[in-house]
Parts: sequence; C-alpha cells; structure tokens
Amino acid sequence: MEYRTLGRTGIHVSSLCLGAMMLGPVGNDDRDECERIVHAALDAGINFIDTADVYSAGVSEEIVGRALAGRRDEVVLATKCHFPVVDGPFAAVRRPNTWGNSRRHIVAACEASLRRLGTDWIDLYQIHRPDPSTDLDETLGALSDLVHQGKVRAIGSSTFPPDQIVEAQWVADRRGHVPFRCEQPPYSIFVRWIERELLPACRRYGMGAIVYSPLNGGWLSGAYRAGAGQRREGRAARLFDRFDVTKAHNARKLELVEQLVVLADEAGCTLPELAVAWTLRHPGVTAAIIGPRTLEHLTGQLGAAEVRLDGDVLDRIDALVPPGSCVQADESVFVGPSLTDPAQRRR
Repeated sequence: MEYRTLGRTGIHVSSLCLGAMMLGPVGNDDRDECERIVHAALDAGINFIDTADVYSAGVSEEIVGRALAGRRDEVVLATKCHFPVVDGPFAAVRRPNTWGNSRRHIVAACEASLRRLGTDWIDLYQIHRPDPSTDLDETLGALSDLVHQGKVRAIGSSTFPPDQIVEAQWVADRRGHVPFRCEQPPYSIFVRWIERELLPACRRYGMGAIVYSPLNGGWLSGAYRAGAGQRREGRAARLFDRFDVTKAHNARKLELVEQLVVLADEAGCTLPELAVAWTLRHPGVTAAIIGPRTLEHLTGQLGAAEVRLDGDVLDRIDALVPPGSCVQADESVFVGPSLTDPAQRRR
C-alpha cells in the first residue's frame, strides 16, 4: 500500500480510502459484516476511512466507530456534515436548522458525529456541499474553532466548485481562519471535468484531493457489460434510470466498458482495478475512495493499489475519453443551486 501526504497537513494517508457510505441500511444492513469489511481494509494497509453523518442517518458512523474500538490510533478518520441527519424527503423543511453550513449546525453536527464515532477527535472534518445561504467566513470560523478546541485536526470541502475552493482560500487568509486542506470531488475515466480547473486549483493551494466514485457509480465495476441486458438486482434495481441501457449515453458507456476490459486484460488487471489505479495516476489526486458493500467488493478493489499503468495505457484511455471531458453531459460540470433551484433563477 502506498501512503501519501494529505495536502500540506503532514498527515500520511493510504492511496486507497475506505468509503463507508454502503455500511448501514442504505447498502449493507449486516453490521457484523460491515465491521469485518473495516477490519479487512485496515489489515490490508488502508489507514484512511471516510464517512458522513448523513450516511444511513448516522448508522454508518456508528458502525465505523464500533469497528475502530481498540484500533482508533491506526486510522485517519474523516467524516462530513451539511445534510439533515433524519429520515424522510421533507426533513429539511420540517427542521430548517438541522442542515447547512452555519455555525449553529456545524457545531451541533460535529458533537453528534463524535458521539456516534466514539472518539474524541476527527482527523478530517469536511463540509459535504456548498451552502449559498451561509458566508464562507461563518463556515470557516466555526470549523477553525473546532480545530482550536482539538475536536478536529484538519478541515476540507466536498463537491465544491473551483471558484468556491479559491474563495475559501482567500477568506481563510484574509480572516485568519484555518484553510480547507483538501477537496473531495467525483472522478473516474467517465467523469473527467475536474481535470480542467478543480485539480489545478487544489494543487496551486497545496490541497489534497480525495476522489469519490472512481467506478462511476458501478459502471466500471465490470458488472455491466454489453449484451447482458438490464440488470434487475442490487444498485441497478434501485437506480434503474441511471443504468437504463436504452439511453444514448449509457449505450456509449457500455461500448467503452468493452474496450476498457481489453485494456485491463492487457495490463494484467481487472476493470475495477484499472479504473481505480487510473485515478491515482493523476498528480493532483491524493487518494481514491472505494465504497464496498460486501467483503467481495473490497477484495476486488484492493489490488488497484499495486497496479502501475504505463504511458501507453493512459494514452489509449485518453483516446477513448479525452482529458477534461465526460461521457454523460450532465456529469460534465458542477451544477450549483443557481441552475437547479428555480427560486434562484426565476423569481
């Protein structure tokens, strides 16, 4: 397992990060198996775990916390806040101060995460999404206080657009706050838009990049192949539209998968190993988050840490999906609330 420095924090993390989104009812409701997944990852050399308070409404944090009992010092533990940690589609409306990036919510969310994780400190505390209703000065001020209190070691952002990453660095510098030390964006062979501006911005400011969804939500797992028809189980059953093979962009993904399988065979690895190893070749990427639902999923991706892709393979992948581009148009750029919230563009 390779270890890299997380931005300029001096904290060394494994190039593979165990993502815990699937640990809990949303993915795997067998808590004992989930704990075995955590221990298997640690035994394989992974020392970096990423979760969030919203994953299975806090259950993921509870599982991780229980699994780390007696092994806490081995792990760089990351979690996130922003979303309401309650069930139901209208939770944020019913309880308006239980989400967002205000000081009120951040402080309360951090205390709740510490309790669920069963720890005195969080190594990396991340803001899960931007909040247009809250000044970055307010957000960074609250996070800085948590750092000064010893409850948090470093702070980061997740799925922030490049302009807000830069703005956050300027606000931290001018207001004397602790700066964001890393960003967590989506990145895969099929989704390369962060190569345009986001990764260069992170590198300029000495920020690490922990990329999520290196398998593009399952498309690069090897489970979806041309000629196999629409799958009716697992993720494909829950997200039928995402994997609807009658859509042009999905048909294109299936074509690309077949070509990537050939490349993987020639490189002596599996498709998921190729996909994860590819993300790690970018000099701006610190770690790739793998989010297994089962032990089998975990073992199927661990080998990516040992795969070394040569220039020829990388060039051939670039020929299939050009740098900075995306296979699916609506995955190509960060779409913020100014476009998705009618209240911000029509009233």
